[in-house]
Amino acid sequence: MAKNIGVLLSGCGVYDGSEIHEAVLTLLFLANHGAEVVCLAPDMEQVHAINHVSQVAETATRNVMVEAARIARGEIQSLDGLAAEKLDALILPGGFGAAKNLCDFALVGPDARVHPQVNSLLTAIHAAGKPIGAMCIAPAVVVRTLGAASPRVTIGNDVGTAAGIAAMGGEHVNCTVEEICVDEANKIVSTPAYMLGPGISDIAQGIEKLVVQVLAWC
Repeated sequence: MAKNIGVLLSGCGVYDGSEIHEAVLTLLFLANHGAEVVCLAPDMEQVHAINHVSQVAETATRNVMVEAARIARGEIQSLDGLAAEKLDALILPGGFGAAKNLCDFALVGPDARVHPQVNSLLTAIHAAGKPIGAMCIAPAVVVRTLGAASPRVTIGNDVGTAAGIAAMGGEHVNCTVEEICVDEANKIVSTPAYMLGPGISDIAQGIEKLVVQVLAWC
């Protein structure tokens, strides 16, 4: 029977939402390996709306779930009322939305607060012994939520972000873009993706390994 894998999105676009290449590669590799995908997002206003040409904030407001639905081709569920029991695992693509909308790590660092519904879902998934995958900056969301379990993760090799991970209770491991960091005890797997890049073919290697590891734990 195919496993139901939640993919937690944070908008649409690297500067204010989910990193699109990371999200789409995650969906592709899950489909290639026979999983059923359940795209999820909090129904909330984005912290910022960024013009992706100028990289300047706009005055417009955008909704995280509505924007994430662009990636999901409209097939998306709100976190409100979602039962973690319906999922066999959860994967978080990166992009600044993970560190602005799912939590505010990008704004306040290790003192970050995680969106309550994101916190509840990650806590329930972990408590049930189900796998969690996180890429790019998204491990910061996982560590801020599950820091008491001392999760072992990677965001690549950025010294400042690694220090933030450690300050939140995590253990950071330097990895190259094609590598994954596997925390067997917590069933958490992470990969640097676009924290390192440089291109889509490079990040694809680590993301596919992450997907394969998540499914192996299911």
